[in-house]
Amino acid sequence: MKTLSERIDALEMRIAYQDDTIETLNQTITAQWKQIDALTRKISELGERLQQAEANAPGPANERPPHY
Repeated sequence: MKTLSERIDALEMRIAYQDDTIETLNQTITAQWKQIDALTRKISELGERLQQAEANAPGPANERPPHY
């Protein structure tokens, strides 16, 4: 049977490992959030550019095909 000191040491090691894992996960989530934010802004920008291009396109390009 483990002594109280051994049990406390084991718990301290587990907490240290968990703290490291939490910090690593936090850094990963932060990096992913920044990437998602940048991609969201880029999609919005591309959507606006597409709308402008469609608005400036000559007549037939803006019309729906007859089968719609």
